[in-house]
Amino acid sequence: MGEIVSFRSDGDSCDGYLALPAAGRGRGLLVVQEWWGLVPHIKDVTDRFAREGFVALAPDLYHGKTTTEPDLAQKWKMEMDLDLAARDMSGALEYLAGRPEVLDAGVGAVGFCMGGRMMWLLACLGLDRLKAAVPFYGLLAEQPYLEWSRLTASIQGHFAEHDEGAPADRAQALGAELRALGKDVEIFVYPGTLHGFFNDDYPDIYHPAAARTAWDRTIRFLRSKLG
Repeated sequence: MGEIVSFRSDGDSCDGYLALPAAGRGRGLLVVQEWWGLVPHIKDVTDRFAREGFVALAPDLYHGKTTTEPDLAQKWKMEMDLDLAARDMSGALEYLAGRPEVLDAGVGAVGFCMGGRMMWLLACLGLDRLKAAVPFYGLLAEQPYLEWSRLTASIQGHFAEHDEGAPADRAQALGAELRALGKDVEIFVYPGTLHGFFNDDYPDIYHPAAARTAWDRTIRFLRSKLG
């Protein structure tokens, strides 16, 4: 359904997977990968968003690398240059906003696992075009990168009840902290779920009911915030 495209990223270039809606035009949406890379699952999710009417782009933050090995994925995540990732996401957002198929409105973003962590970074870059961000089971620990005063996008977070990497209580506490600062943030925790509950490539952690509820909430949220 989609195609690989290239876009400028702070003087360099980055690739991404672009999927267009059947109507030909729609609201722009970034889809940010898990720690596995730009794998078929993320392309499939990008296609799903296109079927919901979005012009969806998944930037390749690993620049061609993918894996199915958790140890290697963990290594790549730990080695990730957050400044480079921020430039790649910003470049993807500008490219997406400039596509003729994208309606004149703000762009949204959704990220899973490592991409969920990236949502908080992206939302704190002070990008006027970014109107909504949706992290799935991802929290960013590197506080120097997070300047909450620059957060203007609306946030809807989806978290697993049982997740050591992105604990639900930490997510709820962060949501309360940001709401106290006047930010538009809502956090959902899904009972009985594990980290990665949305990923149907992993049946041992996939939770169909929670995934469906999270998907429906995400679609409604993005449509309401992007117009």
